[in-house]
Amino acid sequence: MASDAAFPVVDVGRRADLDDESRRWLDRLGTDGLGRDAAVNDLFELLYRGARHEAHRRRGSLPPALVGELDDLALQAAGEALTAVLRKLADFRGASRFTTWAYKFAIFEVSASLRREAWRGRSITIDDDAWGRLTDPVADDPHARTEVGELLAAIERCVASDLTARQREVFTAVVVHEVPIDVVAERQGSNRGAVYKVLHDARRKLRASLDAQGWRAGETGGSS
Repeated sequence: MASDAAFPVVDVGRRADLDDESRRWLDRLGTDGLGRDAAVNDLFELLYRGARHEAHRRRGSLPPALVGELDDLALQAAGEALTAVLRKLADFRGASRFTTWAYKFAIFEVSASLRREAWRGRSITIDDDAWGRLTDPVADDPHARTEVGELLAAIERCVASDLTARQREVFTAVVVHEVPIDVVAERQGSNRGAVYKVLHDARRKLRASLDAQGWRAGETGGSS
């Protein structure tokens, strides 16, 4: 449970154009002492209900071993969502109801947790067809197939020679194997923002390298 020491009181109760329910939430969360503690507890319960609903809504697509852990996963996701909501409370501007805005944090945390759990214990290895997934299927045209093969070979060379070890690891995991960003961040002991930055820099380097070799990145159907 988040503490007041970690999240000082924010004066958010005087914003204009808020619906009554949203204003009540912000007024309660903007008070001191026991009143705020009660509001935070109520917010956690709200987020837990939303996280649990979302987790169970997805149970049909989950492995059986994970279905039995959904309530625990939702509880953890609600805690993470509560922390995020309280940290960003001053950013709420009333474009939607407060509860709708807060629910989005719970759904995001559940989605991230499910992605991490789905990949837990799975290794990332490059198979023979991995690089072929970087391009769209081509028509039965020998010239087109040759061009795509040459492009893939160029991408492999650029990844091997132009990227740093971390850029290579992130690019291969996210682009080639479609590993979720959350999973990559967890395995690297990093965060989503840092992994996105590494991936962005890797893509930029690859585009520059391919352009220098005469490949017009983005016009060949590749994903580099």
